Amino acid sequence: MRRYELREDQWLKIAPLLPGKATDPGRSGEDNRQFVQAVLWIARSGAPWRDLPERYGKWNTVFQRFNRWSKKGIWQQVFGALQEPDLDWILLDSTIIRAHQHAAGVKKKYRQTDEALGRSRGGYSSKIHVTVDALGNPRRVMLSAGQVHDLQMAACLLEGECTGAVVADKAYDSDVLIAFIEQAGAQVVIPPKANRLEKRAYDENLYADRNKVERFFNRLKHYRRLATRYEKTARNFLSFWQLACAVMLTL
Repeated sequence: MRRYELREDQWLKIAPLLPGKATDPGRSGEDNRQFVQAVLWIARSGAPWRDLPERYGKWNTVFQRFNRWSKKGIWQQVFGALQEPDLDWILLDSTIIRAHQHAAGVKKKYRQTDEALGRSRGGYSSKIHVTVDALGNPRRVMLSAGQVHDLQMAACLLEGECTGAVVADKAYDSDVLIAFIEQAGAQVVIPPKANRLEKRAYDENLYADRNKVERFFNRLKHYRRLATRYEKTARNFLSFWQLACAVMLTL
């Protein structure tokens, strides 16, 4: 098996979730496995699309198909279908992703803020916001511009979740978010900020489990196309994250 390619057991979990099967209406897909492995090669290696090895087919054909699936939300559907979450508690966090100069080359009719690109002293950046379950498996992934505060995405990530507790670092210590979590019937496991006058008690033993979301980011950033943003569109960059999360759920 070549490097970056799926094992047989992984492919058997993903294959039934992809469009273009013989049982689907319309045209059948041309070798879904080769296509998915081509996208994984790009994600893991971080190489430009033009450098895709010839064994995967024409690079532009693969890119156009990836882009179509991204527009249709297929990568998100696969990620969602593979989930069997343990929602005893949920861990919440985010990470900054530096954007390559090529990622900032969106057409003038699109604003860079529409593509989740934020300016900072170090250049353009995006931010990935995630929740993982009690086992450390990815649950939800969202994207924003790099300067967006973690709290602005927290409620969207937790909306509709039925969990026993929400674990996060002190960046999420906000009266509004705490009230939102408690209203949903979950325990708040967020340490208070140093400037909070009345310190809240929290479960320190459960808080120690927050290392699982940190380990999640460390594993996903082995994908070089995730550790640095090269995609011009937020949609395609998020699709790479969704695919990587799906593969993680097949391990």
